[in-house]
Amino acid sequence: MNEAVIEVRNLHKQYGGYTAVNDISFTVRRGEIFGIIGPNGAGKTSIVETLIGLRHADRGLVRVLGFNPITQRLALSQRIGIQLQEAQLFERLKVWEVLDLFAILYQTTISWEPLIMQWGLGEKRNTFVGKLSGGQKQRLFIALALLHNPEIVFLDELTTGLDPQARRSTWEMIQAIREQGKTVVLVTHFMDEAELLCDRIAIVDDGRIMALDTPQALIESLPNESRVLFTPPAGFKSEWLADLAGVTHMEMLNGKWVVYGRGSFLSQIVLSLSQHGITLSDLQTEQATLEDVFISLTGHKIRA
Repeated sequence: MNEAVIEVRNLHKQYGGYTAVNDISFTVRRGEIFGIIGPNGAGKTSIVETLIGLRHADRGLVRVLGFNPITQRLALSQRIGIQLQEAQLFERLKVWEVLDLFAILYQTTISWEPLIMQWGLGEKRNTFVGKLSGGQKQRLFIALALLHNPEIVFLDELTTGLDPQARRSTWEMIQAIREQGKTVVLVTHFMDEAELLCDRIAIVDDGRIMALDTPQALIESLPNESRVLFTPPAGFKSEWLADLAGVTHMEMLNGKWVVYGRGSFLSQIVLSLSQHGITLSDLQTEQATLEDVFISLTGHKIRA
């Protein structure tokens, strides 16, 4: 598990005067789901395209399974699976025809018949690609990425545009890939997705890695602050809570008061409201998330 299958040192990439990747370093361990998260334009796709040999780095060292992705791209391509954000398929080919066609590209492949069954495409084998739903297309992309039994699978924004049910189904597929003993590099701007799936996460913004650790460690790196949310009832006054022990600050968001604090401040809030004759019916509590980590590191919310 601790063996590094990807090594990146001081990677730098510019397009004209724009710096897309700014002197970043990291490793990916065998058998883990490694997340690269951040907003669109942060440099995530440029990083992945450099790892798989589609982009030349301006400087820095990149090794994937010991290969130089540029000078040894053909050999590397036989051992990695790729699903890119802008991938397209021939819409007038049937599912089985696409798999059969792609099998020609590799020196060795596994049978695609079990793949289409494993990824829930058995009933769609004779369906034209253009007739597949978004979730079914993503299943086909995964099957294509696994066709040659790769050691590392790169998934770039796999769930963008999917409905909630298809997203969750795709999450299960990603976990299933790792359970096959493969390493997964997952690129996403969805914080909930990364928090659920990834063993370790690199948070990227403006071409830099702002932090890299396990999701739990990243969250725990924040001050131990929780939130209490409620819709203000008639007669409520914010000063009743602002000076309570443990409360750090308050703000109004989308018609709700959000009270931030530490320790046992929740019980203090309930007691204070009770003393003023108020009972809340929609009181909610929230713990810190990766979104909070991102805001803490960058000073802004993630941009879709």
